[in-house]
Amino acid sequence: MEALLPVATLYLLTMVVAVPLSARLGLGSVLGYLVSGILIGPVLGLAGSEGERADLQHFAEFGVVMMLFLIGLELDPRTLWQMRHKLLGLAGMQILGTVALLALAALALGQSWQVALAIGMILSLSSTAIVLQTLSEKSLMQTAGGRSAFAVLLTQDIAVIPMIAVLPLLATRAVPGATEEGAANLLNNLPGWALAPVTLGAVAAVIAIGQYLVRPAFRYVNASRIGELDTALALLIVVGIASLMEMVGLSPALGTFLAGVVLAGSEFRHDLEGQIAPFKGLLLGLFFITVGAGMNFDILFDRPVVVLGATVTLIAVKSLVLYATARTTGLGGRDRTLFTLSLAQAGEFAFVLIAFAVSLAIFPRPLAQTLLLVVALSMLATPLLFMLSDYISRRIAEERASDPPDVIEEQQPIIIAGIGRFGQVVNRLVTMSGFPTIVLDHDLEVIQVMRRFGFKGYYGDPTRPEILRAAGIDKARILVAALDDPEANLRLIHHAREIRPDIVIIARAYDRVNVFQLYGAKVDHIVRETFDSSLRAGRYVLERAGLSEYEAAELERIYYQMDRAGLRQLAEVWKPGVALASNAEYIERSRELNRQLESALVERFSQGPSAGPISVNEDDLPNYAARGRPGGR
Repeated sequence: MEALLPVATLYLLTMVVAVPLSARLGLGSVLGYLVSGILIGPVLGLAGSEGERADLQHFAEFGVVMMLFLIGLELDPRTLWQMRHKLLGLAGMQILGTVALLALAALALGQSWQVALAIGMILSLSSTAIVLQTLSEKSLMQTAGGRSAFAVLLTQDIAVIPMIAVLPLLATRAVPGATEEGAANLLNNLPGWALAPVTLGAVAAVIAIGQYLVRPAFRYVNASRIGELDTALALLIVVGIASLMEMVGLSPALGTFLAGVVLAGSEFRHDLEGQIAPFKGLLLGLFFITVGAGMNFDILFDRPVVVLGATVTLIAVKSLVLYATARTTGLGGRDRTLFTLSLAQAGEFAFVLIAFAVSLAIFPRPLAQTLLLVVALSMLATPLLFMLSDYISRRIAEERASDPPDVIEEQQPIIIAGIGRFGQVVNRLVTMSGFPTIVLDHDLEVIQVMRRFGFKGYYGDPTRPEILRAAGIDKARILVAALDDPEANLRLIHHAREIRPDIVIIARAYDRVNVFQLYGAKVDHIVRETFDSSLRAGRYVLERAGLSEYEAAELERIYYQMDRAGLRQLAEVWKPGVALASNAEYIERSRELNRQLESALVERFSQGPSAGPISVNEDDLPNYAARGRPGGR
């Protein structure tokens, strides 16, 4: 323990210093963790002995276990059932195709069929930890490519079970005590026919624990009103279930994932997430650092062609299979690229399975050491593959932007530029009210989806003056600027104003700074995309807090009027290129406006709810400042 503490301290110090730097450089946290591990391990030799690194890595692997538990909490059994086609079809094609190609490659290099099949199975798995962490950081989990990648990773974690069952059958000779290193001791003396019932019994036990024991336990612990016991119970659930699964030779991550799914509908779900999330993030970071610190670069320097060639071959074969799988299942464009490149590495379970294969005498130790380095190098390349995916996605978007725009066959008095989540609502309201529109968007897929739902739209870049003229801006009365990109929205508005100085422009604003930019562009009506919905949510809070519907609505109306009037004053002191927090005049004016707003809201009902409605404009604002803060509610 005393020897482990300095090593853990060094790992944590490296994490705190290097990872924020990597994130600022746009490289992502995972690459920062891996590079940090390489620096303190192979480069500087400060990572401790091999035994200390192994102990720390076993401890850090609980980060992967906790991550799968949290993912399970986000899914209920119904959602999992809806994913069954992806779990079986998409992931099954990837696993079987990768195993077959990698096994054939190993056979071509002179390995026996047992070794080749074991290599194919082990390297067919991808890194759940790295991929899900990176998808979450880049907000890609909800894309079609991200969801498909998650389905494959989940199926791969399940596939570890039959792989552990098959590997002993590939052993060419028995090794005394071999199963003590790789498989769980509970199964050692069981006959073959008993393995399946014990496995199913362990899964059933996990489901029963989640369904019948966890809820009463949480109620019992919560009754004590001692916060640290909630944390202790959350850790007990994860560690206990992981231990149970290890005892029967199953994946601990799979067991905790199943427990998470069972508890997804529990009233304690959010409490569990809050208690586990900090431990998950810390242990995952330690896990990535231990992977980097454990890389044996001596093998790379001795046989660079073999190691690098094997790594490139692994990534190429997996990319080929993933690309073919994506094409077969209908993933297209950027989602196909993300799916292909995000899963093209080996996974953390490979470390466990390679050690198991060595204990069973399937792999000789030199081959195992080479495979471990190949796995680590492929994981190290994953953030770079994500960067390549981003680059290819941008190129795809640019190529689509260069496609010839649609021929606009009509002209209408209302032009809506941008048909995302904002423009869709505007277009539906206007068209269903009987007013025809011309809809433009630079995303061909969005236009095609819109047409499937019966709405007419045209593909083209609305920021190009010739597209605006083709849409009839010379005769149009109203332009709705609703593009997702604030900079593109501004370019559109400037072009529209140059062509038609008198056209009415209604623009979507991303935030306050964008509001000030739109004021400068002389937009007629500016709509902050989350402002009205936030006001309505605030009104509901006031109603639930005890105000009547009339009182809450009146306060909402006053806030709306005064905030809009105050924005015009703030626009006068806003300085382009200067952060709001660095603009002293802006801060002072904002504080004064906040005081005036609070005074107005409190004064509205200080004389009782029977007071009539008041109207607020810019001229009223100094009056509220002079009155100070009245008493009452």
